[in-house]
Amino acid sequence: MTAPGQGAMQIVQLYLMPFVYMAVIVLGVPLNVFSLWVFSRRLAQRNRSSLFLHNLAMADISWLLALPFIINFHLSGMEWSLGQLFCWLLRMFYHTYFYLSIFFVTCVSVDRYLAIVHPLRSTTLLTRQRAITLCIILWVVAIAMSIPVAKLNTTLKCQGGNKTVCTMYVLIFTSVQQGLPYSLFCTCIGYLFPLTVLSYCYIRSVCYLRSRVDPRLRGLACEFNAAMVMFGLFYLPYHVSRNLALAMPVLAPENPTAWETADLMFCLEVCVCSLTSCTNPLFSCFVGRTFRRDMWATFKMLWKKHRVEPAGRKLERSEMGTTEVNGIAN
Repeated sequence: MTAPGQGAMQIVQLYLMPFVYMAVIVLGVPLNVFSLWVFSRRLAQRNRSSLFLHNLAMADISWLLALPFIINFHLSGMEWSLGQLFCWLLRMFYHTYFYLSIFFVTCVSVDRYLAIVHPLRSTTLLTRQRAITLCIILWVVAIAMSIPVAKLNTTLKCQGGNKTVCTMYVLIFTSVQQGLPYSLFCTCIGYLFPLTVLSYCYIRSVCYLRSRVDPRLRGLACEFNAAMVMFGLFYLPYHVSRNLALAMPVLAPENPTAWETADLMFCLEVCVCSLTSCTNPLFSCFVGRTFRRDMWATFKMLWKKHRVEPAGRKLERSEMGTTEVNGIAN
């Protein structure tokens, strides 16, 4: 941060990242709390997509609850005062949330594939009990994948000062030998494998729909497009920039400028990927028909509850009610 040529990194770390994180909290908390409330009401029904989207909202909430501590870290000039254990936990939270987001978006897409290509067998191929088991397995896998983050991340004292920082393993030169293999492993298991599953479901569904004219099925196919956009817009650039930032000291050991550029790209991608906690509820709204119905029903209920009618209209309605009562009495 204090080395020559790090002006762009200072701007990103001290100003851009906390600003983006605060915007994410302002937008993401109400969206995900509302999503969690809607899908909690739907858990009693045999709806697999609602179950997956409910878990997606839980993952978003877990990251949003940890985000204020990250904001305080950046606003305090990158000075960490909460200890090494809490530094580990916060870095693990982000890593876990990020891959849970990928996993559950993939699960929703698989559920849509079964509804399109195997509508009669979908209830037996992926029962509610199997869906619950799958959710538990994915949480365990994501947490297990994030445990090495605690070993790779640490708190360090800056040279020539007393400031302590909570590092990211991607930005530490000493962690390249361990960090790069770990990052490639997470890329294969946490991104490339779900991307392969999603691509297979997408291709099979498109081929199946070419011979169908049912508009409901074509609406399900549009939901695959939303998932593919998320994979291409958020997840792919993040993994490319992360692996590039870790590999650059090995690929260009005599070119520190290339290292700094790769690190800056990664920090920018961290900002972009934080927006997924806001886009995930929008994905849930686009995918879940019941979610859209409940959302509009809630808005209408709140509108009727808080709407203030003019006094003249209230008096007019009161007089009409009195006239009707007198007419019935007569």
